[in-house]
Amino acid sequence: MSAAASCLLTEDQFLCSICLDVFTDPVTIPCGHNFCKTCITKHWDINVPYQCPNCKKVFYTRPELQVNTFISEMAAQFRQSAQQKASSSSSEQQVSEPEVPCDVCTGTKLKALKSCLVCLESYCETHLQRHLTASGLKRHQLIDPVENLEGRMCPKHDKLLELFCKTDQMCVCILCTVSDHKTHNVVPLKEGYEGKKAKLEGEIQKMIQKRRLKIEEIKHSVELSKEDADRETADGVQVFTALKESVERSQAELIDTIKEKQRKTEKQAEGFIKELEQEISELKKRSTEVEQLLQSEDHLHLPQSFTSLNAAPPIKDWTEVTVHPSSYEGTVVRAMNQLEETLSKQMKKLLAEAELKRVQQSAVDLTLDPDTANPWLILSDDGKQVSCGNVKKNLPDNPERFTCYGNVFSKQSFSSGRFYYEVQVKGMTEWGLGVARESINRKGLITLAPQDGYWTILLRNENEYKALAGPSVHLSLQSRPETVGVFVDYEEGLVSFYDVDAAALIYSFTGCFFTEKLYTYFSPCNNNAGKNSAPLVISPVNSTD
Repeated sequence: MSAAASCLLTEDQFLCSICLDVFTDPVTIPCGHNFCKTCITKHWDINVPYQCPNCKKVFYTRPELQVNTFISEMAAQFRQSAQQKASSSSSEQQVSEPEVPCDVCTGTKLKALKSCLVCLESYCETHLQRHLTASGLKRHQLIDPVENLEGRMCPKHDKLLELFCKTDQMCVCILCTVSDHKTHNVVPLKEGYEGKKAKLEGEIQKMIQKRRLKIEEIKHSVELSKEDADRETADGVQVFTALKESVERSQAELIDTIKEKQRKTEKQAEGFIKELEQEISELKKRSTEVEQLLQSEDHLHLPQSFTSLNAAPPIKDWTEVTVHPSSYEGTVVRAMNQLEETLSKQMKKLLAEAELKRVQQSAVDLTLDPDTANPWLILSDDGKQVSCGNVKKNLPDNPERFTCYGNVFSKQSFSSGRFYYEVQVKGMTEWGLGVARESINRKGLITLAPQDGYWTILLRNENEYKALAGPSVHLSLQSRPETVGVFVDYEEGLVSFYDVDAAALIYSFTGCFFTEKLYTYFSPCNNNAGKNSAPLVISPVNSTD
């Protein structure tokens, strides 16, 4: 195995989880995890029962430890490649990993250049020469110097571990293949290494790819959350702005009411004052005349003028006349009650509009399925309209077709999530809309009720609206819907119907339990000699966003 190849794997893959260093004499325990032989031995000397530090699997008898030659070689190669990389990066940088010493040198041991897998020794440049020149030694297998050459020997047969058993996922010697691993899938060690390396690299790449996809998924979720937040913020601002305007309008009306009462009081007072001032002027004039008469010495003139002066002056009796201050008692209370009523109505309207906008975000595109249509029905070429005709068509009685009732399904079905669609019912005297299970009865007598797989509302006799909830619920609507919206939340078990133009909820089926595909259900009912000839029309959803 070359150093370049080993560098494709990271150091983390060759670290013992106990000492957190590159494996030394790595051993594999029965659960498949690897540790330094010394580390796991010391761990089990202290901790009983014998438990894997990684997966916590307990072994009730102490497992026999054998050096994992495959991992040992990979760890040694990794250590060596790391040393070479560190050395080449800077001439002044010291190598952190110890060099493999020559096993033949006495005294100061020189650095080994190669290790022999046959002799199980490492040689410096001088002592390596015999392996390069002696004919008997040339056939020995030389590798880059590694420690723990004894770990490359089969502990049972004392032969070189040069094969890999794919069945047991372990390194074996040549004698193992004719004993314990006789029928197993055994390959050369290099092939086993390459396979393991490719598997590890593949698994790592898969893990990287999964995490990249998860990042994209999270980013997409954040984007959707932001869109929802922006939409909710806009709806909230609209609702509270409308409520604020209502409060300000009510405040202005209250102030105008109080001011108007005060103006009336002031106007009444001004009229009384003006009238009193006129009478005062008349009285002053009378007073002047009397004073002049009293100053006269003519004894005849006074008696003659007294009669006219004694007459009642042109004034009225002000004794009972008062100006009462305007009563404002209850004005604010009445205004608040009126505001509360107004806000309540407006709140319901705004919330209904916001709710309708919310469900409209789940709009889907539907087309009618002619294979399910009753032979009396007439479908448009684009599959968006259906009405009841006067002539029964000759159509094959396939299992999907309704035969006794004027019903038709959409081509599209839904088995999860939310969906919403709108249907124009303008000009019709009878109709039925909703959703139904795939397995419902389509032949003969049909009962439209949830227990039979139908969640529908209908119109009969022009103004009789019902929700077929089993038993039926009579619906009292404020206005006659011209476009009906249908919303379904599969997981929530909810089916809701809306008057789109009035932005009002018509009826909701709650607590539904869906376990199979749902189809959208349409029924234009009978033609009634042309009185109900208008079609049901699947309309494009125009959200008010």
